[in-house]
Amino acid sequence: MRDLRLALRQVRFTNRAFWRNPAAAFFTFAFPLMFLVIFTTLFGNADVRVPGTDPVLVVRQSTYYVPAMASFAVITASYTNIAVSVCFQRDAGILKRIRGTPLPGWAYLLGRAMHAVVVSLILVAITAAFGAAFYGTDLPGGAALGRFAVTLLVGSASFAALGLAVTAIVPNADAGPPIVNATILPILFLSDIFVPVGTDPPAWVDVVGKVFPVRHFAEAMQSGFLGTRFDASDLLVALAWGAAGLALAARSFVWEPRR
Repeated sequence: MRDLRLALRQVRFTNRAFWRNPAAAFFTFAFPLMFLVIFTTLFGNADVRVPGTDPVLVVRQSTYYVPAMASFAVITASYTNIAVSVCFQRDAGILKRIRGTPLPGWAYLLGRAMHAVVVSLILVAITAAFGAAFYGTDLPGGAALGRFAVTLLVGSASFAALGLAVTAIVPNADAGPPIVNATILPILFLSDIFVPVGTDPPAWVDVVGKVFPVRHFAEAMQSGFLGTRFDASDLLVALAWGAAGLALAARSFVWEPRR
């Protein structure tokens, strides 16, 4: 119980550090909205087929991009940001010093992951409110709201675990941003986040989308916004990837700078 209280205190300290860097905090929240506006401006507001729906669901382009950018926001906060920041803290010797304090290592990492979940919740709320105000997107409600909340928590926690796991392959802080982005950006494009995949994509695109957790998480998020069928297996895939990431992080996480 004491260690759990320490983890909760770490959430508060991480939150303070996050907001004391206003430039980083601003762009964390601005990126999803910026991409939402850019995509809807570039591609217009024509009708678009929602991938993975049967029967086929057709919605406005702007309506499609609100849950897509909400998913992107969660992945950015929980995977990209946590992986890059932890790599920088490792190279600065902060993680090594933490190991010499009464704070258990797992409690520190849990605090970082919990803070990522909190930021994800705020990001999704802002993106949803922006979509409702400017694009008329319906917000999740009723039973769909409960499923949406569970999806958000499971997805954010899973991607945070994967973010901690990927730090094991990053040799130094300078290599962090390119390696982390290289592991996620191609999958985002192949998982209907930035551009909806056509009605007859190459077979390998569909395979990649089904293997990795991004498309499953995005489709579960869509069910809350668009009213598509909720498939519990999507959450199970995301949860399985999160469990694998947690196991890998527990086994391979590096606390000291690599020289």
